[in-house]
Amino acid sequence: MPNMTDEQLMARALAAARQGDPSPNPHVGCVITFLGSDGQPVVLETFHQAAGEQHAEVLALEAAGPHARGATVYVTLEPCNHHGRTPPCVDALIQAGVARVVVGCRDPNPNVVGQGIERLRAAGIDVTVGVLEDKARDLIAPWTKFITTGSSFLSLKLALSLDGRIASRTGRSKWITGPESRAHGHSLRASHDAVMVGVNTVLADDPRLTVRAVPGRSPARVVIDSKLRIPETARLVTTAREVSTCVMTTTRADAQRVALLESFGVAVVRVPPTAEGRCDMRAVLRELAKREVVSVLCEGGAELAGTLLADKHVERLYAFIAPLLLGPRGRPGAVDWAGPESPADAPRLINPEWELHGRDAFVSGRVEYPSDDPDDSP
Repeated sequence: MPNMTDEQLMARALAAARQGDPSPNPHVGCVITFLGSDGQPVVLETFHQAAGEQHAEVLALEAAGPHARGATVYVTLEPCNHHGRTPPCVDALIQAGVARVVVGCRDPNPNVVGQGIERLRAAGIDVTVGVLEDKARDLIAPWTKFITTGSSFLSLKLALSLDGRIASRTGRSKWITGPESRAHGHSLRASHDAVMVGVNTVLADDPRLTVRAVPGRSPARVVIDSKLRIPETARLVTTAREVSTCVMTTTRADAQRVALLESFGVAVVRVPPTAEGRCDMRAVLRELAKREVVSVLCEGGAELAGTLLADKHVERLYAFIAPLLLGPRGRPGAVDWAGPESPADAPRLINPEWELHGRDAFVSGRVEYPSDDPDDSP
């Protein structure tokens, strides 16, 4: 076998998994190792490419052919033991006669967790669980949220100056960040099922919210618009038959405005209003999940970002920080909200990762919110 550790081979499986676009299924990668016909070690990588297509484990077994008997399989997620769009992977592993299966993390679905591992062990296969478990769990965090809560996983993207601003004193925002950051922003769009903005962003910028200049599909487009102020001339409306577009409004929305938008191919979804008359964002994320939207990338504006952070809906944050100072008086920053009373009460990133994209800094990470229990304060 290759002179590589379980951790190294699982890392290769995780990297392979990220190449797929399997929503509403989870990202899964697989590595199979065996001795080839010449007696030399062979390492093959596969990944789940799309919903309804074969799972990573089955692809690996097919690639190995008869060499799968006695092989070791590294898979980022516990092999499935139930019939979905495809047959159970556990059956394929047992029938192929693999000797060992190394699992990144257990299936988070409470209805099936551990069942695949138990069946493999009952068949006499050596199973190791929990190799690079944190990374394996992070890989499927959106899907975990989706299947355990019936809600979409929400990420927030910000692009701001060093002093936290998103526009100059004249309201101009093109371009704060450089071309490298903008290209990465399009890659982020392509990696999500939907991209979301507030209606103020539509009125100010008339965005397309499509993926350009990088490979990948354009996600569904979602506009939060409690009063249906989006004009029928907006590019999101006029191109709604080309790229799926949804306007989230409240149950108080004007029926004629709803019908007009629908005539352009826009899906209009009504949710209960909050006490302030805004869209209930918890209901919005549930409605999106009903439409098999596993992950959502919110791109603003400042008011919507503030609402989502204040209500603790943001699970992951991506921020591009440009090395310039804009500093207009009286204008909100990248996030328009009351904010915490002290730094100890502030949401923060867990294990943030920092990179450079051209001249800009880029930070990303899972968002952690302080406990609401006053006894937990330091």
